[in-house]
Amino acid sequence: MIASLFSMDAIAQNEIDALRYSRLNYSGSARFVAMGGAFGALGADFTTLSHNPAGIGLYRSSEISITPSIGITRTEAQLDGNFREDSRYNFNLGSAGIVMASSAESRNSQSAWKNIQFGFGINRMANFNNRVNIDSDNMQSSFLTSYLENARGVHPDDLGAFDTRLAYDTELLFVVDSANWRYGIDKPNGGVNQRKSIDSKGSINEMVFSLGANYNDRLYLGATVGVPYIRYIENSTLTETALADDNTVFNSLTRTDFLETSGTGINFKFGMIFRATDWLRLGGAIHTPTFYSSMSDNYSATMRARYDNGFTASSSANGIYDYELTTPMRAIGSVGFIIGKSGVISADYEYVDYTSSRLRAPDYDFYDENQSISSIYQEAHNLRFGTEWRYGAINFRGGYGISGNPYIYGTNSAISTYSAGIGIREKNFYIDMAWVGSQFDDQYYLYSGLVKPAATKTFNNSFLLTIGIKY
Repeated sequence: MIASLFSMDAIAQNEIDALRYSRLNYSGSARFVAMGGAFGALGADFTTLSHNPAGIGLYRSSEISITPSIGITRTEAQLDGNFREDSRYNFNLGSAGIVMASSAESRNSQSAWKNIQFGFGINRMANFNNRVNIDSDNMQSSFLTSYLENARGVHPDDLGAFDTRLAYDTELLFVVDSANWRYGIDKPNGGVNQRKSIDSKGSINEMVFSLGANYNDRLYLGATVGVPYIRYIENSTLTETALADDNTVFNSLTRTDFLETSGTGINFKFGMIFRATDWLRLGGAIHTPTFYSSMSDNYSATMRARYDNGFTASSSANGIYDYELTTPMRAIGSVGFIIGKSGVISADYEYVDYTSSRLRAPDYDFYDENQSISSIYQEAHNLRFGTEWRYGAINFRGGYGISGNPYIYGTNSAISTYSAGIGIREKNFYIDMAWVGSQFDDQYYLYSGLVKPAATKTFNNSFLLTIGIKY
């Protein structure tokens, strides 16, 4: 899960959503994960269908595999010296699929095309499961402070449905000058305790349809049609409580937000692997942008207020919005060193430009949001390294990766990933196990306005088991 750079108190589609669905953290098979995802020059693993589809060209027999996994995500948050942490567990499917290989030689012994392969299945591309808790005293402003300026000169009937109108309906925002429609709140200069909890879940899974070929055991080609689908759910609760009695009637407020996003897209991936020598393989792949033409947000917000005299009030709003999202293209270069029958060492480089994401809709131009994407984000350079060593039927694996910082300024949010695994490979079946751990820093704003960000540190640990049968 990628922590949000900002948190908005009005539900909207923005640069945060664009990055969330553009920054991928590859899951997949246990072997792929254990070797750091550095498979661009190696192939013969189902996850490569979403990575470098030329990897399907190295299959000489048909195969079916499935990878269940367990994930644990823990996030630490600090704001003004206050430390909070929370975690979330989830069970998911890293990958599942089938590859069917046929021999071209059996039909034409003179053909240089040795094998043709077709693959179909699902790979997990991103995981959004997380819990974050933030707690701090604010002596400078209130959650409602920014509402004063947003509401200035606006008639109550025209206040924002998901922010100022909720506050007005619960009497947290009140009129002090009806001639000029100026408003007031009880705690404009702070003196409140603020707490926020964010509970998120969901994933991006990609359905893949791949075709590959082996030319003379020297050149391997592959292409994939990817159909990724998004499911993201976020529940957040912000509570603000007065710290002392200062002749105001405000006691506390609670704002609860719900967001559910779904979407289906399409992309195309093309790749090649060249066996330069018996010990050297070179790989390359291009991923087109992913075109999500059917994004849909279902959202709601509720504001509750409590006053010292015992009076309480609440107000809610909800909505649905459909839009489009285009995420960046990717370019991957790979190298693999084959050390006889003992082991392999591999490395991948991946380029992705997060400034190229775009939001679109027929009834809104998303100009400001797309400008923010271009000004906040940058190009990223991702590196992955992996190795595998064989001792009879037992294989030992390890990997390391770093996913480049997507932000131009602020916290360096590069993701460092470490992995290890073991596998047993026999003629007709295999069992692989892997552990992968990652961590990254980020910033989270409790809400937009006069507030400092919380510094967050997120730790992810996943345990995967792959079972495969060859036939």
